[in-house]
Amino acid sequence: MRPESLYPAFASVATLPGIGPHTAKLMEKLGLTRVVDLYWHLPTGLIDRRFQPSVAEAPHGRIATIKLRIDRHLKPPSPRLPYKILCSDATGSLMLVFFHGREDWLRTTLPEGGIRLVSGRIEHFNGEVQMTHPDLILPETALAEALAIEPVYALTAGLPGRTLTKAVAAAIERAPTLPDWLDAAYRSRQKWPDWRDALVTAHRPETAADLEPDAPARARLAFDELLANQLALLLVRARQRRVKGRSITGDGRIAAAVRDALSYRLTTAQEQALAEIAADMAGPSRMLRLLQGDVGSGKTVVALLAMAIAVEAGAQAALAAPTEILARQHHATMAAPAAAAGLRLALLTGRDKGAARARLLERLRLGEIDILVGTHALFQDEVAFRDLGLAVIDEQHRFGVDQRLLLAAKGQSGGVDTLVMTATPIPRTLALTAYGDMDVSRLTEKPPGRQPITTRVLPLGRLPEVVEAVRRKAEAGERIYWVCPLVEESEVSDLAAAEERYQALSEIFGAAVGLAHGR
Repeated sequence: MRPESLYPAFASVATLPGIGPHTAKLMEKLGLTRVVDLYWHLPTGLIDRRFQPSVAEAPHGRIATIKLRIDRHLKPPSPRLPYKILCSDATGSLMLVFFHGREDWLRTTLPEGGIRLVSGRIEHFNGEVQMTHPDLILPETALAEALAIEPVYALTAGLPGRTLTKAVAAAIERAPTLPDWLDAAYRSRQKWPDWRDALVTAHRPETAADLEPDAPARARLAFDELLANQLALLLVRARQRRVKGRSITGDGRIAAAVRDALSYRLTTAQEQALAEIAADMAGPSRMLRLLQGDVGSGKTVVALLAMAIAVEAGAQAALAAPTEILARQHHATMAAPAAAAGLRLALLTGRDKGAARARLLERLRLGEIDILVGTHALFQDEVAFRDLGLAVIDEQHRFGVDQRLLLAAKGQSGGVDTLVMTATPIPRTLALTAYGDMDVSRLTEKPPGRQPITTRVLPLGRLPEVVEAVRRKAEAGERIYWVCPLVEESEVSDLAAAEERYQALSEIFGAAVGLAHGR
């Protein structure tokens, strides 16, 4: 399927110079496993090393490149103290500072009496001009290399920036020259370069403007990515439409029993969505439909009624949720109406082990389970259905097309109807972009009796006001959720950590405060 000219681009990053197994594992944390992945790992900033002041003119905080004479090495009396090297030019002295510096390497790299180009951030400390751990140390003949504009890339702990920068440069060297797939007149109107030139330019920014999304090179690459995504979705849709499905129709008895067990009537929007789903399931092609509705709009009961249709037709159904908490919530929500309708409902998560898990999988294989609710555990090879007719996937963006296809492939001849649910509000144009391979149903109404929700955004400086509001509600007998984005305090983020906030609130409210998180 892939032309030979693209083979180098799809090789492992470990084939690039300077990338060993350890570095490749670090790059994998950034999603960089193939050479082509580095093409799209675009710079987030730049470092301009063209500023060439004298030592006397070097301002604090600026990145500067200075030609220096190496005067004297000042070895510390203790290895805990920094190794310093006194340097100078015609205007003054500058101290190079190295923590945990190796003397043999420093004396070889910066020999006394030698001349070197040194580039890094200038610091003024105790009346002394310093540079701590210079970024570049080069011979005076390498002026052109020193006076460069360097791209800055997103990194992960343990991965040096210069290592990744060199890997990206080597990857771009391998980038093939391809015939342009964009309309020439359109590209001319947009003033876009061809693909390879856009790639090279995007990775070699000259100014901050080159980092903006509307810079010609970046806009061109973004357009390519969106176009490729749309073509891939169209190919998936066309292929799935070609695969023969099966007509799944029920007699309505189980669905009626589910409805009778509910304490409310479905909204008009729910009825409309269910009618669209039922029509798709009854058709000869495989269903691939997106059900979009806000939290509380009733997606789960629509999914349950759709799964009831599959069971009425003699098939099984599965519902996949991205987290164990959400899977358990779906299972609990459906348990009572499912039991009233005689539906055999089960739950499978990664926590299920040993004999109990084996018994559940055997019951599933024999068809003794009608509806299986679960997490990513559903996608595992050993999870086999007697006859899977409908797969429901909650919060699609947390899974991906590949996992959706894995679950759909568990049916007979891969002919499984698929219903994807999301609470994310999606405008029609974005739905076509992100879910172009699906038909879309929307729940535009809320069930009756739902209380209005007030949303306010406050700065961290008004935290005491929020705490006081919590106190008022607690004293009125109400309960409060305080949701934090992290479990524990982080050095790299100032987002509120759950454990830290728990401690602070416990000092105010005592034992009334509880803590829950994914660990």
